[in-house]
Amino acid sequence: MSATQQQSAPTRVDPRGLRVAAGITAVVVALVLVLPSPAREILLAVQVAVFATAAFAGLHRSPYSIFYKLVIRPRIGAPAELEDSRPPRFAQLVGFTFTAVALVAFLAGATTVGLVATAFALIAALLNAAIGLCLGCELYLLLRRVSPASA
Repeated sequence: MSATQQQSAPTRVDPRGLRVAAGITAVVVALVLVLPSPAREILLAVQVAVFATAAFAGLHRSPYSIFYKLVIRPRIGAPAELEDSRPPRFAQLVGFTFTAVALVAFLAGATTVGLVATAFALIAALLNAAIGLCLGCELYLLLRRVSPASA
């Protein structure tokens, strides 16, 4: 494999870490739905920052990924297989979008919009944590299928 091919190869991630991160996200987002203001906005801002870190700086820089790497993975060992990081990284961008919309809505006084956007993020996180269904990953794959191939 040439140096160019190695540089363009996607990063591989432990899928178990992604589910742990989704579980933590689900807990955080569920708390956002039940906490009063301003605690809800503060906690939601933290989650927005976590999503932004994972989406823009890389999954391995996310606080939840670091927690998994340092605390959980040493106890359970290496994964049987790794997966492409691009779909979950896109999913983090989707999560960032929903939670950022929710945060802006809460801060603007549009509580219903904030609750709905937060509930969508919670549903996605729960599906990923509980059964391994990553809605953002599926959206990424769908967009890849329907977009025209690069020349």
